[in-house]
Amino acid sequence: MGDVPHWLTYFDAAEHAGAKAASARDLAERGRPTGPASTHFESALALRGPGFERVRIMDAVGHAAALFDEGDPDRGAQAAHHALDDAARLDSALITSRVNVLHQAIRPYRTATVDDIRARIRDLTATRPSTIAA
Repeated sequence: MGDVPHWLTYFDAAEHAGAKAASARDLAERGRPTGPASTHFESALALRGPGFERVRIMDAVGHAAALFDEGDPDRGAQAAHHALDDAARLDSALITSRVNVLHQAIRPYRTATVDDIRARIRDLTATRPSTIAA
């Protein structure tokens, strides 16, 4: 196989799992599900090593969104609270993009817990780049 090019050295099993998760999520949105994206996000989170905080947070937010999309709002809400705690510590347009995906995923749900997540998202994105409509 030869040497791995320097621009590809970051692509490990965790990155592969994250890419599979995002692909599974995108395919499900287009009506072509390949399986639950949440399991791939869980794998990515379990495999992430130190030094990849932004990507780990993106995976955590994606995991929460996937759980809502898969009809598991209880686990989704729990995952969302943890992910939003982490997201609040790091200002990133990529993280905000994933938070926007979470915001879309919670739209069908009307519970006090989900309303709390909406409020947290609103507070988090108030001073960050966001496409969330009020």
